Amino acid sequence: MFIRRVLRATVGLAVVASVAFAGSAQAGAQTARHTESRASADDQLLFYNHSYGVLDRETADAVENSQFLREFGAFEVRTTTGGDLTWKGRYLYGSQTYVELFGAGDLPGQDANFGSSAVAYSPEHEGDLAKVTEGLKERGVEKPDEFLQTRDFGDGVRVPWFNGVQIPITAYDAFGSWAMEYRPEYFADPRSKTGPASYPGDVSRQRYLPDTYKDHLMRDLTRVRFAVTERDLEQQLPLYEAGGLDIRHVKGGVLVKDGLTTVQFDVVPADKVGLKQITMALNKSVDYRHTERIGNSTLVVGPGARAVWTFDKP
Repeated sequence: MFIRRVLRATVGLAVVASVAFAGSAQAGAQTARHTESRASADDQLLFYNHSYGVLDRETADAVENSQFLREFGAFEVRTTTGGDLTWKGRYLYGSQTYVELFGAGDLPGQDANFGSSAVAYSPEHEGDLAKVTEGLKERGVEKPDEFLQTRDFGDGVRVPWFNGVQIPITAYDAFGSWAMEYRPEYFADPRSKTGPASYPGDVSRQRYLPDTYKDHLMRDLTRVRFAVTERDLEQQLPLYEAGGLDIRHVKGGVLVKDGLTTVQFDVVPADKVGLKQITMALNKSVDYRHTERIGNSTLVVGPGARAVWTFDKP
């Protein structure tokens, strides 16, 4: 939320069962303008970092108070100050990926609406975000929105957190994206509680996230499904292309793959948008099936080494 909000202020804005493709003939012609997939894995610069979804209030409150989630995964409710904004999020962390959940009305402006969502990607090597920015320019984005995000750990002392870039847009419905690269100053700050570098220029997600996932069942997000409007999806595709992600156009939408996590976009009318489903890999295989109802959502764990969390529209 916070990155989209900061950038929207900068550019003057207010700030994933397949769904039938709205206006499929026209949308098909438009998406054909974009690259079907990256040239090779060697060209990949970005990887799924995290995403967020704004849920209905009942579900958000149930998530926040769920004891099951605290046992299932590395879960926390945290208030964060970044830049000029402070927000409370409900977080479920894996080894390299995570999800951030809000309730309707939690956020300022348009992002407060139920169904608002976003996805963030990040590089694993220092300097790769600059390559993504250049890639955007090559794709016709003349002046990408570039920014520095800081973080305050609650002691009033801010540290550079990450650099970011986003496609400047003048209007959107409910979805956005950005790319982010963690700063060396953040890793060097003991307050960040991050790990040591595993290789020169290590700005990886695994270094950034704590190892608390090892104490729980959930390991990582392997698929995130959003319902988005055609306009919102079209506006974000150049960022995924510049990041060298594997983009696949399928009936009803688009799949964006990074090798670990697939983001599925179903194209829908504006009144049906939002976070729809999260599929997670587990640290071990289980021989049972457990169904947990959390507000207007259902988390099914097992059998096997995966879990599926489905969000229903109330």
